[in-house]
Amino acid sequence: MNEWKYEPARDRELHGLERHRSLLRENGLATSLLRLLWWGIVRVLLKVWHRLRVTGCENLPAAPPFIIVANHTSHLDAPILATMLPISWRDQVYPVAASDFFFEKRPTAAFADWFLNALAIRRRSARRHDLDDMRARLVGGPSVFIIFPEGTRSRSGEMQAFLPGIGHLAAQSGVAVVPCHLDGCHRAWPHG
Repeated sequence: MNEWKYEPARDRELHGLERHRSLLRENGLATSLLRLLWWGIVRVLLKVWHRLRVTGCENLPAAPPFIIVANHTSHLDAPILATMLPISWRDQVYPVAASDFFFEKRPTAAFADWFLNALAIRRRSARRHDLDDMRARLVGGPSVFIIFPEGTRSRSGEMQAFLPGIGHLAAQSGVAVVPCHLDGCHRAWPHG
């Protein structure tokens, strides 16, 4: 029989923007239920309004952890990729988002945390320990990371050069990396 051990939440001392930005952030019941409602609504809207069609889901691993890597042309990209996954994984799916865009102001940081479950990363100056912390989160629990290796949305809809972060994150983690291609997002919701 396993002995029960009390472990307080790793983020209990963090508040406000610091908590939203933290890689140690944990999900509570309220955010989990809020995210369930959000992803349910987004899933229906994407299928009805945008006529979302997903192919190739049979190529996904049966269970986390793994990394989804995709082209990035629109703010629709992360919601589309997250909604193609089982809704029971909603608290295990983490879009990796630019801290300078999504985590600078409290309202956008709260939205990115509570609704999207996004993790903050510096686009141009990610420190090695940040990537090590993300790798530990990925392999330490059942996690699915959604990563856009271009680092920013394409203004033209064309693929851009990849930043080296995905390689550093995936190296030595032993998790599957699933490439995805999103088509039509730039036409549906372009930059600006």
